Amino acid sequence: MMGERHIDQPALFYEFSLERHVPADHLLRSIDRFVDLCDIREQLRPYYSETGRPSIDPELMIRMLIIGYCMGIRSERRLCEEVHLNLAYRWFCRLGLEGTVPDHSTFSKNRHGRFRDSDLLRRLFEATVERCMAEGLVGGEGFAVDASMIKADANRQRSVPGDEGLPDEATGQAVRE
Repeated sequence: MMGERHIDQPALFYEFSLERHVPADHLLRSIDRFVDLCDIREQLRPYYSETGRPSIDPELMIRMLIIGYCMGIRSERRLCEEVHLNLAYRWFCRLGLEGTVPDHSTFSKNRHGRFRDSDLLRRLFEATVERCMAEGLVGGEGFAVDASMIKADANRQRSVPGDEGLPDEATGQAVRE
């Protein structure tokens, strides 16, 4: 016989841990072990004002961008929705259940403002490559370059025939460099 579930009284207190709800083999757990953003606030301090309302934590924004890149979420609007809903994403961003996800417009304002002015993203990339080299994931003995030269007839006033185009020396120079 199928019984009906009776709830006499709703729970007064709930115990919920994001830590327990993110699987041990989740990709973000593997990434989190290597992400060290402890000095990011100090690097960006000169680019923030001492007056006005509190800003969005730059570590949160970088962690959200990492999720976007790793999970193939190209839209910042969609990224904010996903972080709001997904427990593993909240865990990675250190948001907990009650943390507020920033508005999608915050990313473009910071990318075109203080992130660009401070050269933060380049430094993060370089630190990531250094860490990968230290861990033995990347070596410095070789590299790949895409120096493809594609002839284009984009100007109707100054048309270029198909056999003509960039001189071979320009192609060779790009490959040598």
